[in-house]
Amino acid sequence: MARTPLLQLSDISLTFGGDPVFDDLSLVVQPGDRVALVGRNGSGKSTLMKVMAGLVEPDQGSVVAAPGVRVGYMEQDPTMAGFATLGDYAASGLDDGDAYRVEMVAEGLKFDPAGDVNTASGGERRRAALAKLMAEAPELMLLDEPTNHLDIEAIAWLEQELKQTRAGFVLISHDRAFLRELARATLWIDRGIVRRLEQGFDKFEPWRDKLWEEEDLQRHKLNRKIKAEARWAVEGISARRKRNMGRVRALQDLRAERAAQIKRQGTAAMSFESGQASGKKVIEAFGLTKSFDGKPIVKGFDLMVQRGDRVAFVGPNGVGKTSVIKMLLGQLEPDEGTVKHGTNLQIAVFDQTRAQLNPDESLWDNLVHDPEMGVSGKADQVMVCGTPKHVVGYLKEFLFDEAQARAPVRSLSGGEKARLLLARLMARESNVLVLDEPTNDLDMETLDLLQDILGDYDGTVLLVSHDRDFLDRVATTTVAMEGNGRAVTYAGGWSDYRSQRGDVAEAAVKANGAVKPKPAQAKEKPKAKQAGLSFTEKHRLEELPDVMDRLGAEIAKLEELLADPDLFSANPVKFQKATEALTDRQTALSNAEDEWLELEAKAEAAASA
Repeated sequence: MARTPLLQLSDISLTFGGDPVFDDLSLVVQPGDRVALVGRNGSGKSTLMKVMAGLVEPDQGSVVAAPGVRVGYMEQDPTMAGFATLGDYAASGLDDGDAYRVEMVAEGLKFDPAGDVNTASGGERRRAALAKLMAEAPELMLLDEPTNHLDIEAIAWLEQELKQTRAGFVLISHDRAFLRELARATLWIDRGIVRRLEQGFDKFEPWRDKLWEEEDLQRHKLNRKIKAEARWAVEGISARRKRNMGRVRALQDLRAERAAQIKRQGTAAMSFESGQASGKKVIEAFGLTKSFDGKPIVKGFDLMVQRGDRVAFVGPNGVGKTSVIKMLLGQLEPDEGTVKHGTNLQIAVFDQTRAQLNPDESLWDNLVHDPEMGVSGKADQVMVCGTPKHVVGYLKEFLFDEAQARAPVRSLSGGEKARLLLARLMARESNVLVLDEPTNDLDMETLDLLQDILGDYDGTVLLVSHDRDFLDRVATTTVAMEGNGRAVTYAGGWSDYRSQRGDVAEAAVKANGAVKPKPAQAKEKPKAKQAGLSFTEKHRLEELPDVMDRLGAEIAKLEELLADPDLFSANPVKFQKATEALTDRQTALSNAEDEWLELEAKAEAAASA
């Protein structure tokens, strides 16, 4: 029996006074759908979601929700006028008996419902908007970048909630790990065309790359055909008194077809220019201790950062990651302990608050008036690593067009602001990069490029991020700040930390808990506990084979690296790190195998009982 769609878009066309954003777009969202909506920044993802939510009226076509289906939309910049607290806003529209849901969701998302809306940060307002949507529990949820401004623990909580929901949802995110966990289908917006893949996000990128290869092949064939027809048109003049006008018109049609093709947007011309090499030892911290209002940030923390290290700092929001980095840079005095800097340090900082950008000035002025970029002597030029460049030309390298150059920064999207800040940062030579939440709002292609240029960067990187996939790709060392002043250093990225420390994300979910039942339901007679594995144990048993496979593959790579007889003499630091990493992964693999055997035995015992 055919299912009634939750939402159906038919023949949607939409323009904003220029080229069409969408043309003849049709799509269906079925009950239980878990759809990732992906595409480049500016491709129209948020616009499409607003059309689905009924907030943007298309020029043509229809948007129809099934009778009785509630469609909920998470606002990026919610209007909270008339509400005193974040909780008041989140609970608006709920029955009094359902207001408890806001508190339960707020606990998982980690924001204070009593917070004043007038002093709340952008991140707190967005978490309140997400809490409102989760508490309303509509049949279809439209989630636009829900993980922005969430820490890893809150992201893990949200993952678990969305895995357990019976509602359908469409999800915009650039967090690969989040999408891989949740999506069962993928909608891809590319140059105004929406394609659907009936598979999860892990299958999306190979599918997209294959389509692009086919497109490039067709364009190549078209160009060859145009070239051959054009040669015929020119050379045939002397051979024939009268041209075959049909072939001439066909050539014109071919050229029109090529002109109508929309070229794929390129990637920003990003690169970090390494300045003079720093000393081998970059930063040494001994016994750092710091508290704010009696709350310990770190206690007796030691850290050695050497040239070329990529050190990631992870932990819940508010735990003190940025404060520790400021102490390491000498911008904040510790209560106890010392910090020593190596020689020739040139430090460049990417600020998560985007405070280095003046929102009321234009992109042009933000580049020209940056005192750290140097003075070119001309109002239309900026100094880029000592070389003057025209402002518009430099902005084009970061995918801004000429019309945007004079627009105020406040008109930019989050991803565009991040790109502008990277443009300022990359105009300066450095040998120490401090990147505080650089991944927020960046699309996947820009994230991939940022990862690549960090891999080629000769200097040292200190990084704060909640993007687990990005951490795995970039970090060589992870400092886990676990609260109450505890900060522990682990080799590798997020997955390495998790395998050595245990699944902290899962532990956080246990601690935070899922949405709890109503107080009235708590009085019901408890059911007998089911024998065998718990839900968490079943999940762990299912994921352990993949964990063991990954660890086995990493061990093989490390063993291959260490098999090089010249490695120790050529690069003793790399040899030492590889040896330590190999030991860590062998220990983690042994522990995972023991855990799998224990859970498997428990499952078999329950099955035979």
